[in-house]
Amino acid sequence: MIISTTDPISLTEVQNPESHPFVVEGDGENALKIYFENEENKSIYLGIDAEHQGEDFEPKPDNSV
Repeated sequence: MIISTTDPISLTEVQNPESHPFVVEGDGENALKIYFENEENKSIYLGIDAEHQGEDFEPKPDNSV
C-alpha cells in the first residue's frame, strides 16, 4: 500500500496521521491511502468527480458517465 500524508485539499503534511481521517483508493499493493487534516477536507475530496474514460480509454472533455 502506498501512503500519502499530504492532505490533497490543503496540501499540508498531516502530523500523527493515525488520528486523522483517511480514504483508500484501489486495492492490493498499489492501493493508495490518503490522510486528511479533517473530515471537511475528506468530504471535499470525496465530492470531486473523476474524469470518466470512454471505452477507447481516451479522455472525454465533458466528464459524462
